[in-house]
Amino acid sequence: MARRKAPVKENHERWLVSYADLVTLLFAFFVVMFASTQSDHARAKQISQAVEKALKSGTTPPKISAILGGTVNDTGRGSDALRGPAVRLPPLPKSDDDTPKDLQTTVSLLHDSLADAIKSGDIEIRVEERGVILGLSSAVFFALGDDAIPPRVYPTLDRVAGILKGLPNALRLEGHTDSLPINNSRFKDNWELSAARSIAMLRLLNERYGVARDRLAIVGYADTAALDSNDTEQGRGRNRRVDIVIVSAAGLKAEARPHSSSPPSARP
Repeated sequence: MARRKAPVKENHERWLVSYADLVTLLFAFFVVMFASTQSDHARAKQISQAVEKALKSGTTPPKISAILGGTVNDTGRGSDALRGPAVRLPPLPKSDDDTPKDLQTTVSLLHDSLADAIKSGDIEIRVEERGVILGLSSAVFFALGDDAIPPRVYPTLDRVAGILKGLPNALRLEGHTDSLPINNSRFKDNWELSAARSIAMLRLLNERYGVARDRLAIVGYADTAALDSNDTEQGRGRNRRVDIVIVSAAGLKAEARPHSSSPPSARP
């Protein structure tokens, strides 16, 4: 008598394969959509290549995780894929441009007009919350231990002054020195030298270029606000400078403002 074969049990989990394929395709679709919104084309290309590899091999390589900032199970397929990788999209990129809004156009104009002086190191442009700082190297704009501005730098200052005259912002002229002491027939110390150089720049901007006096202020810092180390000649060279600060709207709040009415006359 022939033995009856046991009936083959129907596999009720075959739908998992199709479902896993659907999840993979949806994942690929959203990754491609994400990549298409990115301005970094090199990064988008990496994402596309990783997705293509995933579709061909049926696996999700960790490269996608590295790009998107999440974690992916590289061996996940079949029923493991149903658990789904935890993909965490990165936050929107933060703007690293801290330029005050009222001075953004000015910064671009300065870079375009003074490109050669910036490249040669004669002028250094920095941006702070209080405004835009034009650092004028004292090695270029002043003789050693002196406050006289030589005529040979006038062409560069012509361009600087042309931009400054077209702005409504207040201007601070800040003198700086290195830490090496000075004591000559004109200046007792670095305080006097730094203040004298600020005054020399103020007089030039006002008398030669017509920048209004009520926009100008001077200060001497001596060696108390160094940009670099005073232990090297290169560092001391950066520290010897006159900064022209184009004061921003936020920085103007900390500036001294003239009173609206005249002060009362002094009584005897």
